[in-house]
Amino acid sequence: MGTEGKKVNHGKEGGNISRGKEEKLRITWHGTACFSIEYGADRILFDPFLELAGGSYAADFDTLMEYDTVFVTHGHFDHLYTAELMLEEGDGDVSVFCTKQCCEILDRFLEDQSNVVQIDAGRTYEIGSIWIEVLKGHHIEFRKRNIFDTLTPWRMLRYAGNLPFLFWANRIFQEGGESVAFLIMAGGKKILLLGSLSVHPQETYPEDVDILILPYQGNNDLPARAKEVLARIRPKSVLLSHFDNAFPPMSRNVNLRPLKRMMDETYPGIRVVKPDPGKTIEF
Repeated sequence: MGTEGKKVNHGKEGGNISRGKEEKLRITWHGTACFSIEYGADRILFDPFLELAGGSYAADFDTLMEYDTVFVTHGHFDHLYTAELMLEEGDGDVSVFCTKQCCEILDRFLEDQSNVVQIDAGRTYEIGSIWIEVLKGHHIEFRKRNIFDTLTPWRMLRYAGNLPFLFWANRIFQEGGESVAFLIMAGGKKILLLGSLSVHPQETYPEDVDILILPYQGNNDLPARAKEVLARIRPKSVLLSHFDNAFPPMSRNVNLRPLKRMMDETYPGIRVVKPDPGKTIEF
């Protein structure tokens, strides 16, 4: 399945995890919901996306192509489209781990799916010394008001060049009710990476997470949605994602001040970090 030579094990049980004290866990935000997690020589990219013209941050495709192992939370274009490009440009060196829905989408573009690995909730994977458990995820409910507030006439005009791609991509790249989340363990740290600002009502999430990677975009009531997530998961710290204007005119930069007020009032002991694009955080 395109994983030979990458020290990938996958099954119901995870194996031993190397936690050498000399190594540091490194997390880098690349814009939108895209993160890389590295420990020692092992490197994984999550939900890659190249932002459209006018986006907040110009992601570098060459930088993304430095990673040969990609995990995707769901099938929306801003999580999966660039993974498809990486498979095409990777000459067999890139492997993508994703849900059945994502596999079916990729099948429309790829002649050879040998480097696409279907994942399911409950499975665990070892990528070298990084251990990943797939959990059930849930996508935030889109609201018409948020769409109308974002797609204002002046923004439609300003970013008209992006509209043909967005209309096409929204039709092809569907979530299909198959969002997942990833529990990642490396360097003695537990990281829970969500693909959207919601959690599955029937999933059991760990309550001893060191870092919760939390997407913060999707509707007009984001602080309340974040509060719901944090009521289920009490992380030591929150690392924000997806708050940027990645695909205008359908996206915009999110005002984070209401989130700060909610956190100060309800969860003052949880540290919230707004990452800088391309800047690595070490633990």
